[in-house]
Amino acid sequence: MKSVLTKIPRPKQSKSDPLKVQLAAAYRILAMLKLDDLTYAHLSARHPDGDSYFIYPFGLLFEEVTASSLLRVSLDGKVLDGKEENTYKKMGYVVHGGIYQRRHDVNAIFHLQSTAGVAVSAQSCGLLPLSQFSLHFYNRISYHSYDPLSLEAEQQGTDLIKALGKNKAMILQNHGTLTCGKTIEEAFLYAYFLEQACKVQCHAVAGSQKILIPPKKVCEKAAQELRNFEQEFGHQNWTALLRKLDRLDLSYKD
Repeated sequence: MKSVLTKIPRPKQSKSDPLKVQLAAAYRILAMLKLDDLTYAHLSARHPDGDSYFIYPFGLLFEEVTASSLLRVSLDGKVLDGKEENTYKKMGYVVHGGIYQRRHDVNAIFHLQSTAGVAVSAQSCGLLPLSQFSLHFYNRISYHSYDPLSLEAEQQGTDLIKALGKNKAMILQNHGTLTCGKTIEEAFLYAYFLEQACKVQCHAVAGSQKILIPPKKVCEKAAQELRNFEQEFGHQNWTALLRKLDRLDLSYKD
């Protein structure tokens, strides 16, 4: 009797730029984790040439983003490749391009507007060291005060970039969060940890019990150890989520 061998389907091969496929995957993963915000918020990745970056066209849902739909934009905000679905928010270009111009260590930027992130951004105490998630950012997170969208975009961008300084995470007060990384994987994991830290804080401060905060020395030691825990920060979790995404929908690679 012949044995029947089940063929395992091979992952769909994409002809798109590998970096664009990675960024499209980031949009899809955040949608899968329900961290998107309709057609708002935005993620970008620096082009290998260093003088431009990829970002989605304003108007798409995160779950609709594909590698081929991504725009390539110069650091001064000009669309070089791709087609805009609508007029893109100038503020998005100013922030992403400005950070890439001033931070040569940054190759990916994630801006999110989750409920938990916005809730903590409205708390005067800022991000508290209440959990291991938040200890990743202990003394390593910046804050930028809220500016209405009607104000001059260039000035907002300049102020925000100055406030970010050398950190890779920022809370935009009354607005949301921003994380950076040398890779898409790193920017993603910081975004995820910051989201989890904000969720924990929202639940903790809503309780009736006294909140416990570890001693400063313990917090600083934890922050250092957490930063050095993985040699390729974010890679392990990122590849695990990519496997899940591939099982669900391969269209992001198109």
